[in-house]
Amino acid sequence: MGLRIIYFGIFASFILSVLTIPILLPILKRFNFGQSIREEGPKSHMVKSGTPTMGGIVFGFVTLVSVSLYFLLFNRGDVDFNLSIWLMLFLSLLGFTVIGFVDDYLIKVKKINDGLSPKSKLIFQILIASLFFLLYLHEGYPTVLKITSTFSIQLEWLYGILILLMLVGSSNAVNLTDGLDGLASGLATFSIGTFTFIAFMLEQYDVVLFGAALIGSILGFLVFNAHPAKIFMGDTGSLALGAALGTMAILTGYELLLILVGGVFVFETVTVMIQVTYFKLTKKFSKERQGKRIFKMTPIHHHFELCGLRESQVVLLFWSMGFVFSIIAIVIVLFELS
Repeated sequence: MGLRIIYFGIFASFILSVLTIPILLPILKRFNFGQSIREEGPKSHMVKSGTPTMGGIVFGFVTLVSVSLYFLLFNRGDVDFNLSIWLMLFLSLLGFTVIGFVDDYLIKVKKINDGLSPKSKLIFQILIASLFFLLYLHEGYPTVLKITSTFSIQLEWLYGILILLMLVGSSNAVNLTDGLDGLASGLATFSIGTFTFIAFMLEQYDVVLFGAALIGSILGFLVFNAHPAKIFMGDTGSLALGAALGTMAILTGYELLLILVGGVFVFETVTVMIQVTYFKLTKKFSKERQGKRIFKMTPIHHHFELCGLRESQVVLLFWSMGFVFSIIAIVIVLFELS
């Protein structure tokens, strides 16, 4: 039963994504939704300037269509239509899609360099997290943080803050990682695939269908996003994928496992934080009053490029790391559930 859900979700979304993106590409080009390239980055990236971005809008659209098709055509009672759960899943995916879309639109079209202000982003993210928490409580999910299989901490209302931290942290981490052709989309496939597998083991078939449909949409996008990329997901896609990933970790009850499953995303984020902190401290306290850097450039994938690795080599390296993290996480869960 569960395998049919997975097969349909991945296959239907993959086909829809592959068919949708060629239609989307000329629209993005017409409205000048093109990628801008950082001048201090690798020179090989300059050829990407103007490549259509905001392609991540397909993730939410395709996933919603695929899930709807399953309920209309194939559901035989194997997937419950629990409104609260589906609202949580799509609230995070579509809500963060909207935040990313507005941010991309302000940058690409309105030429507002910083896009949405950090304050505005945070307000919208808090609103989404608050609605998510209310639905979470309504559904009767436990407000506990599982540390091990035998030890957990009761958080009560503090669990709402955990939800906010997970949605914001995960979405921003994926956003930082989205800097090379196929990098974030490939890693998201591994990470979301891991939590889809966990949901399958827990017989949470609504989460399984959502995860499978989202994976299919990403794989279809990856056909056009792999090097040399014809389209980028933009903040529209990266924020959405990160929020969806955080949501699946919450609903499966494996919140802390997200740190391992998204290990590459964590690595990218931590190195950015280290770089920024070190730069500010050295600028403030050094005699020259000039900031210094630990890495040649962050996010860290650019550091490896500037060290001489080709873009495709960096992507393969990080994909391999992400795959290993996912396998380790799956082994941990299987051991716990056995």
